[in-house]
Amino acid sequence: MGSQWGYDKTYMRAKHEGYRSRAAYKLIEIQTKFSIIRPDDNVIDLGAAPGSWLQILRTMTQARVLGIDLNQIADLEGVETIQGDLTDPEVQELAKSTLGIVNVVVCDAAPKLSGHHSYDQARIIELNEMALDFAVKVLKPGGNFAIKSFQGTDFPEFYSEVKKHFYSVKTCNTKSTRKGSTELYVVAKNFSD
Repeated sequence: MGSQWGYDKTYMRAKHEGYRSRAAYKLIEIQTKFSIIRPDDNVIDLGAAPGSWLQILRTMTQARVLGIDLNQIADLEGVETIQGDLTDPEVQELAKSTLGIVNVVVCDAAPKLSGHHSYDQARIIELNEMALDFAVKVLKPGGNFAIKSFQGTDFPEFYSEVKKHFYSVKTCNTKSTRKGSTELYVVAKNFSD
């Protein structure tokens, strides 16, 4: 959890309130603004470790919540997990068969950053594209998708790609994002194909 950034107020608040990371507040804000998750939605969280979004998702729906990550996710009551690669067809099939219907896919994942801006931007967009591909393969028509991305030269092309698959696509910045970050979220509603 962001040790390179030190322990700011949001980090300390997350620890105090029992969340696994500051990212919990980002999902709360996205849900408040866009209502992407209904109480009966099955939800998949891609790149879910350490699990703060899973903690929040568990409170937003009475349906099933599934976290997928390359790393093991510490157990959370009422949450199912798969340790595996989201690009693996077997993982995608297991996710679909576990939930049956997938209403929402969310992703707050980011690759480990190198500090080389153009290289990091390309890796982030590559991860975004893999998550979008996963969502397109598993979402039911009318489903929703939310993903963390970063502003940069490759972002407009990714944004256009998302718009091909959803009727409503918007971006938002969250108050919990660290100052100076180019992080933003793409919120896509009503999956069309």
